Amino acid sequence: MRRITMWFLATIAVVVLLFSYRTSTGADSSPSATPAVVSGPGASADPGRSRGTIARSGSSTVADGPVVQTKRGNVQVQAQISGGRITEITPMTVPSTNSRSREINKHAVPQLRTEALAAQSAQIDAVSGATATSEGYTESLQAALDGAHFKAKP
Repeated sequence: MRRITMWFLATIAVVVLLFSYRTSTGADSSPSATPAVVSGPGASADPGRSRGTIARSGSSTVADGPVVQTKRGNVQVQAQISGGRITEITPMTVPSTNSRSREINKHAVPQLRTEALAAQSAQIDAVSGATATSEGYTESLQAALDGAHFKAKP
Protein backbone atom coordinates (compact mmCIF):
# COMPACT_ATOMS: atom_id res chain seq x y z
CA MET A 1 0.00 0.00 0.00
CA ARG A 2 2.90 2.32 0.79
CA ARG A 3 4.44 1.81 -2.67
CA ILE A 4 1.15 2.63 -4.37
CA THR A 5 0.82 5.84 -2.38
CA MET A 6 4.40 6.89 -3.24
CA TRP A 7 3.88 6.03 -6.91
CA PHE A 8 0.63 8.03 -6.97
CA LEU A 9 2.24 11.11 -5.36
CA ALA A 10 5.23 10.93 -7.71
CA THR A 11 2.91 10.74 -10.72
CA ILE A 12 0.97 13.79 -9.56
CA ALA A 13 4.22 15.72 -9.03
CA VAL A 14 5.43 14.89 -12.55
CA VAL A 15 2.10 15.90 -14.10
CA VAL A 16 2.12 19.22 -12.22
CA LEU A 17 5.68 19.92 -13.39
CA LEU A 18 4.80 19.10 -17.00
CA PHE A 19 1.83 21.44 -17.01
CA SER A 20 3.82 24.29 -15.47
CA TYR A 21 6.69 24.02 -17.99
CA ARG A 22 6.89 27.07 -20.30
CA THR A 23 7.76 26.31 -23.90
CA SER A 24 9.56 28.64 -26.26
CA THR A 25 6.32 29.32 -28.17
CA GLY A 26 4.71 31.07 -25.20
CA ALA A 27 5.08 34.78 -24.49
CA ASP A 28 8.37 35.46 -22.73
CA SER A 29 7.96 37.68 -19.69
CA SER A 30 11.63 37.98 -18.81
CA PRO A 31 12.98 41.55 -18.68
CA SER A 32 15.75 40.74 -21.18
CA ALA A 33 13.32 39.42 -23.78
CA THR A 34 13.31 40.99 -27.21
CA PRO A 35 10.26 43.08 -28.09
CA ALA A 36 7.12 41.05 -28.80
CA VAL A 37 5.90 43.24 -31.64
CA VAL A 38 6.90 44.61 -34.97
CA SER A 39 6.23 48.33 -34.94
CA GLY A 40 5.37 50.52 -37.85
CA PRO A 41 5.28 54.28 -38.15
CA GLY A 42 3.27 55.96 -35.44
CA ALA A 43 3.27 53.00 -33.06
CA SER A 44 3.26 54.06 -29.45
CA ALA A 45 6.19 53.20 -27.22
CA ASP A 46 3.70 52.80 -24.36
CA PRO A 47 0.80 50.61 -25.55
CA GLY A 48 -1.23 51.36 -22.45
CA ARG A 49 -1.37 55.07 -23.31
CA SER A 50 -2.10 54.95 -27.05
CA ARG A 51 -5.65 55.97 -27.84
CA GLY A 52 -5.29 56.41 -31.58
CA THR A 53 -5.14 59.56 -33.68
CA ILE A 54 -7.33 61.06 -36.40
CA ALA A 55 -6.13 63.18 -39.34
CA ARG A 56 -8.60 64.77 -41.76
CA SER A 57 -7.87 66.30 -45.13
CA GLY A 58 -10.90 67.27 -47.22
CA SER A 59 -13.10 64.19 -47.59
CA SER A 60 -10.27 61.85 -46.58
CA THR A 61 -9.60 60.67 -43.04
CA VAL A 62 -6.76 58.60 -41.61
CA ALA A 63 -7.53 57.07 -38.22
CA ASP A 64 -5.06 55.15 -36.07
CA GLY A 65 -6.67 52.62 -33.80
CA PRO A 66 -5.32 52.14 -30.29
CA VAL A 67 -2.69 49.55 -29.49
CA VAL A 68 -4.59 46.47 -28.31
CA GLN A 69 -2.76 44.09 -25.99
CA THR A 70 -3.37 40.40 -26.74
CA LYS A 71 -1.88 37.29 -25.19
CA ARG A 72 0.47 36.96 -28.18
CA GLY A 73 1.52 40.60 -28.44
CA ASN A 74 0.20 44.04 -29.38
CA VAL A 75 -1.97 44.82 -32.40
CA GLN A 76 -2.65 48.24 -33.93
CA VAL A 77 -4.15 49.19 -37.29
CA GLN A 78 -4.65 52.38 -39.27
CA ALA A 79 -7.76 52.92 -41.39
CA GLN A 80 -7.98 55.29 -44.34
CA ILE A 81 -11.47 56.51 -45.17
CA SER A 82 -12.36 58.43 -48.32
CA GLY A 83 -15.72 59.20 -49.87
CA GLY A 84 -17.57 57.48 -47.05
CA ARG A 85 -15.74 54.16 -47.62
CA ILE A 86 -12.82 52.39 -45.98
CA THR A 87 -10.19 52.49 -48.70
CA GLU A 88 -7.17 51.02 -46.89
CA ILE A 89 -6.27 49.29 -43.64
CA THR A 90 -2.62 49.21 -42.65
CA PRO A 91 -1.26 47.06 -39.80
CA MET A 92 0.93 49.25 -37.62
CA THR A 93 1.83 46.61 -35.02
CA VAL A 94 1.29 42.84 -35.04
CA PRO A 95 2.55 40.05 -32.77
CA SER A 96 5.92 38.60 -33.72
CA THR A 97 7.13 36.92 -30.54
CA ASN A 98 8.59 34.03 -32.51
CA SER A 99 8.81 32.61 -36.02
CA ARG A 100 5.47 30.80 -35.61
CA SER A 101 3.66 34.08 -34.78
CA ARG A 102 5.31 35.76 -37.76
CA GLU A 103 4.30 32.89 -40.06
CA ILE A 104 0.69 32.90 -38.83
CA ASN A 105 0.35 36.67 -39.11
CA LYS A 106 1.93 36.73 -42.57
CA HIS A 107 -1.23 34.97 -43.78
CA ALA A 108 -3.81 36.17 -41.24
CA VAL A 109 -3.31 39.95 -41.46
CA PRO A 110 -3.88 40.21 -45.25
CA GLN A 111 -6.96 38.00 -44.89
CA LEU A 112 -8.33 40.23 -42.11
CA ARG A 113 -7.67 43.30 -44.28
CA THR A 114 -9.47 41.79 -47.27
CA GLU A 115 -12.49 40.80 -45.19
CA ALA A 116 -12.73 44.20 -43.47
CA LEU A 117 -12.49 46.09 -46.77
CA ALA A 118 -15.17 43.87 -48.30
CA ALA A 119 -17.45 44.22 -45.25
CA GLN A 120 -16.67 47.94 -44.87
CA SER A 121 -16.62 47.39 -41.12
CA ALA A 122 -14.76 45.66 -38.30
CA GLN A 123 -17.53 43.06 -38.03
CA ILE A 124 -15.57 40.21 -39.60
CA ASP A 125 -14.83 36.58 -38.79
CA ALA A 126 -11.65 35.61 -36.96
CA VAL A 127 -8.94 33.81 -38.90
CA SER A 128 -8.54 30.22 -37.74
CA GLY A 129 -5.26 29.79 -35.89
CA ALA A 130 -4.86 33.53 -35.36
CA THR A 131 -7.61 34.21 -32.86
CA ALA A 132 -5.63 36.63 -30.67
CA THR A 133 -4.47 38.67 -33.66
CA SER A 134 -7.98 38.65 -35.14
CA GLU A 135 -9.52 39.93 -31.91
CA GLY A 136 -6.88 42.65 -31.51
CA TYR A 137 -7.19 43.63 -35.19
CA THR A 138 -10.97 44.02 -35.07
CA GLU A 139 -10.86 45.87 -31.74
CA SER A 140 -8.24 48.36 -32.97
CA LEU A 141 -10.06 48.79 -36.30
CA GLN A 142 -13.43 49.36 -34.63
CA ALA A 143 -11.91 51.99 -32.34
CA ALA A 144 -10.30 53.73 -35.34
CA LEU A 145 -13.63 53.73 -37.21
CA ASP A 146 -15.46 55.00 -34.13
CA GLY A 147 -12.90 57.77 -33.68
CA ALA A 148 -13.36 58.82 -37.31
CA HIS A 149 -17.18 58.72 -36.86
CA PHE A 150 -17.40 56.25 -39.73
CA LYS A 151 -20.82 54.81 -40.44
CA ALA A 152 -21.00 51.93 -42.90
CA LYS A 153 -23.43 52.50 -45.74
CA PRO A 154 -25.93 49.67 -46.27
